[in-house]
Amino acid sequence: MGILNIVEEAAGAFAADKALEAVDPNAGILAKAAAAVAGFEGVSKVQDMMEDNASTATPDSDAPPQTDTATD
Repeated sequence: MGILNIVEEAAGAFAADKALEAVDPNAGILAKAAAAVAGFEGVSKVQDMMEDNASTATPDSDAPPQTDTATD
């Protein structure tokens, strides 16, 4: 776990807290804590999903499919 991961997770928690304040300015401390935890965990899930997609992507995904031009 690098410093960049910690910064990303903290930014996710902060963004979730600010989003909650925008929706409900009178939100209580428990709601803010729940939003922060959701943002913190959400960043981890998004990172995992992006890593999975990157590992399954082929480098020539934009290339047209090759057809078999061999004749019998």
